[in-house]
Amino acid sequence: MAKIVKFPAPTKLGLKRARSDRPKKGKHSADQLSLFDGVDVLEYPIVEVSSFERALLLDEEDDPKAAELYRKAISEGECVADAYCNIGVMESMKGRHARSIDSFTKALREDSRHYESHYNLGNLYFEAGDLSLAQLHYEVTSEINPDFPNAYFNLGLVHAISESYLPAMDSLMRYRELVPGDEGSQAEDLLRQLKQSIVSQG
Repeated sequence: MAKIVKFPAPTKLGLKRARSDRPKKGKHSADQLSLFDGVDVLEYPIVEVSSFERALLLDEEDDPKAAELYRKAISEGECVADAYCNIGVMESMKGRHARSIDSFTKALREDSRHYESHYNLGNLYFEAGDLSLAQLHYEVTSEINPDFPNAYFNLGLVHAISESYLPAMDSLMRYRELVPGDEGSQAEDLLRQLKQSIVSQG
């Protein structure tokens, strides 16, 4: 009989907000009076903060007004997939999983390669006990963004729970390669336990 692997808490790594990597647009008025005629002055553009960026700042402070600004960003056509994803994270944190899934799928309708939404869906399915859907979304995440470590950690857990120990070890070793120093200690603990399980099966 196979040894049951007991995992240390937390059992998985959590949700991920999307952050736009777009360059910020600068704004400088041609009507502005120069106070320094004839003097070399470095000009810095005034940076306009978008609805999405303002929403993200509020979201990081757990301000519920962020949802309104994400919706405004969506209506303005700005970072639509990212905004839907982040609304999904907010809904999930409130325990509204159906609304959360709806938001993540809307993000994927905008951008089918939106890895944060795939990853977050994987987490929701993991929590619901649907390991096959969780595995699918974690695998898609790692295909789209092979350098995102959390997907490998959670995929390793899914494989371990399913008693697919070798794929679990592969995923956890990949996670360990991607994270710095102490962050990989939890994976190392799991890898030791998986090796013991493989030995006990042999």
